Amino acid sequence: MDHNALIDFRRELHRHAEPGFLEFGTAARIEGRLAGLPVTILTGSDVQDLSGVVGAPDPATREHWARLATDGGADPDRVDHYLEHGTALVAQIDGDRPGPTWALRTDIDALPIREADDDQHLPAREGFNSTTGAMHACGHDCHAAIGVGLLHRLSDHDFPGTVKIFFQPAEEGVRGAQTMIDAGVLDGVDRMLGVHVRGDSPVSTVIGSVVGGMATRKLAVSFQGRASHASGAPQEGRNALLAAAMASLGIMSLPRYAGTDTRLNVGTLHAGDNVNIVPALAELTCEARAADDEVIDDLTERVRAVIAGAAAAYGVDHDVQITGRAVTIAPDDVLVSKVLDAAATVDGVPEVLPTSPQAGSDDVNLMIKGVQQAGGQGAYLNIGADSPAPHHNPYFDPDERAIFTAIDLLEAIVRTG
Repeated sequence: MDHNALIDFRRELHRHAEPGFLEFGTAARIEGRLAGLPVTILTGSDVQDLSGVVGAPDPATREHWARLATDGGADPDRVDHYLEHGTALVAQIDGDRPGPTWALRTDIDALPIREADDDQHLPAREGFNSTTGAMHACGHDCHAAIGVGLLHRLSDHDFPGTVKIFFQPAEEGVRGAQTMIDAGVLDGVDRMLGVHVRGDSPVSTVIGSVVGGMATRKLAVSFQGRASHASGAPQEGRNALLAAAMASLGIMSLPRYAGTDTRLNVGTLHAGDNVNIVPALAELTCEARAADDEVIDDLTERVRAVIAGAAAAYGVDHDVQITGRAVTIAPDDVLVSKVLDAAATVDGVPEVLPTSPQAGSDDVNLMIKGVQQAGGQGAYLNIGADSPAPHHNPYFDPDERAIFTAIDLLEAIVRTG
């Protein structure tokens, strides 16, 4: 795939951005761009176990996004396939001699952000801004293009071992990696890499791996009370809204930890039916984060205790479910060194940094830690993309040169074994 074709592909993905677990057209387009290559493509239950997903999109939402995908030109048969079987793909290519099994995670989902549509924003000027109501405001369209471009480069089989590209759905909200892990995709992987474009760094800067990051748990909480007339019989009601409000304040009032960084947030709260009815149902979402994998477990238990206490105080039932999770990252020095050695051979790299702190949370860390626990190695490299606006912003616009730097770098890493 030549330079212009890969840019066109990335822009096609950008124009048709799709949120997590709804990437029907994205998956179909990725598969289409791999047609004719000497790769094995796995989908469905071979690469994704959706049985543990909490808060999956409802049927009407799924049908809506499937229609958008086909209306936007994606192959209808393949859209139907991914609608039925899930949107994860694994593409595998084998080298012509023995060597390690590499895996590269490239996430493919977009964010629920309406993209800027004025001439200040390059995608709008060039006519490829998204109008789906979702936006690739974190560069996952670039990551998918990197994965596809790397497979095209390696189609000569002139490398040792095996390369697997994990096209992962639903990174946002840290939900998708676990579904692929549960399907067994990490089995046999010796070296696990993540790749991410980095909008706050000069274009084509190479970072050997991010380190640290924030372990996180995302929680969906419901309170079930009893409706009653707010004036005629308030004593008969059990107010789920008040329980949720008390829980929200209690969560945000939990003490932080000495010695490590922690975060708490209540993101949404929905409750009630009418002004004169005691609310029988309230639902909230919240998250806990910590720069320590043990602390996050303790902090999450404290959040659970606050929720249980608020429910007991108002005499309502409650339910707590974990919708997403991630761990911290500690890359292997030997693998970081391989990234740095390869970066020295790539043209146009202005700076190479061994490591950099990871901002936020990413569920690729679960994959990396899983491979490490099985005796393998892992790292999460970043490529500077010099965006004029930050990640998760309507004006986010990574420099497309970063895509080719990433492909050059990954190709050099794999070919040296």
